[in-house]
Amino acid sequence: MDFNHTEDRIMLKDMVARFIADNYGLEERNKVAASAEGFSRDVWGQFAELGLIGALFSEEDGGFGGAGFDIAILFEELGRGLVVEPFVASGILGGTMLSLLGNDSQKALIADIIAGTHTVALAHGEPTSHYDLSHVETSAVPDGEGWIVNGSKAVVLNGDSADSLIVTVRVSGNTWDEDGLSAFLLPATTEGLEIRGYPTIDGLHACEVSLNNVRLGAETLLGDSGKAYPAIEMATARANVALSSEAIGLMEVCRDMTIEYLQTRKQFGVAIGKFQALQHRMATVLTEIEQARSSVINAAGRLDLDRVEREKAVSSAKVLAGRIGRLVAEEAIQMHGGIAMTWEYGLAHFAKRLVMIDHQFGDVDYHTARYVSLSRQAA
Repeated sequence: MDFNHTEDRIMLKDMVARFIADNYGLEERNKVAASAEGFSRDVWGQFAELGLIGALFSEEDGGFGGAGFDIAILFEELGRGLVVEPFVASGILGGTMLSLLGNDSQKALIADIIAGTHTVALAHGEPTSHYDLSHVETSAVPDGEGWIVNGSKAVVLNGDSADSLIVTVRVSGNTWDEDGLSAFLLPATTEGLEIRGYPTIDGLHACEVSLNNVRLGAETLLGDSGKAYPAIEMATARANVALSSEAIGLMEVCRDMTIEYLQTRKQFGVAIGKFQALQHRMATVLTEIEQARSSVINAAGRLDLDRVEREKAVSSAKVLAGRIGRLVAEEAIQMHGGIAMTWEYGLAHFAKRLVMIDHQFGDVDYHTARYVSLSRQAA
């Protein structure tokens, strides 16, 4: 397997880095994050014009990428910029579900997503489901040629600003069964759909969704009824590669800020970076970041392999991103001292996002157990 980036990916990386450095300062980012929608549609449109959303989709879907390494290289740079626009929600989760399950008419929406004129959010997690993808209690019962849906969804990324929602429901089987799950594409303005949005601690936006006797036509069903689980699992796998890659970018910013601080902050007339104890701690941070990077490369290169190999690699990357991300955040804050906790200093914002990535789509404990389970299946 060749892990070297192609010339196109190197150009993409450089372009994203330049755009963020020139147009995405931390102060402006925080203002946008505090807005009603939690992101800037103007900036989202600029990202679309640069082709960044299209990099998440295959040529068949109208994009020019879509592979694991395309996701990884883009999200690493987005992490360095602490970007709040809905790349995960619309480009990864919503886009993957449409690509894998949509008919020709439904897939036509992907062009609008790539153009930045339409956003989609995946409403899958529920208040009691924790991280288990097959745990779905929201139900859909037949109603003539359509369906009636009832249930609740929790922590839906960017769902409060999305133009459309993809809602997963159970049409048959027991609560934990993988079979019997369906997905529906519906406008955010659908009657009976209640959305309560809120900001998250790391500067993003999410929402709770309630579905009260929502009537959906047959045309809203994505794919075959009861067969949506493989697409849900793939969308989540791609999201975890994206988040793990974002974590690498965040770690590197925390690393660079800490090294700069150690070289300039003085005690007793000496830069504290000369203290051996701090040098040892920083050396540990550097080696751990490289270990996390290797696991992300491994996961990105295995997204298109068989399910067990793919999911093992993804869970391994998410475990290391979570464990090492927390280590880097804690060490950076401790070595900075009190200044690291102030709002005006950038490190706190990067550290918060880094820690919260562990709690999206499965934390360290969940993915450790999942890796063990998958390894037993492969044995």
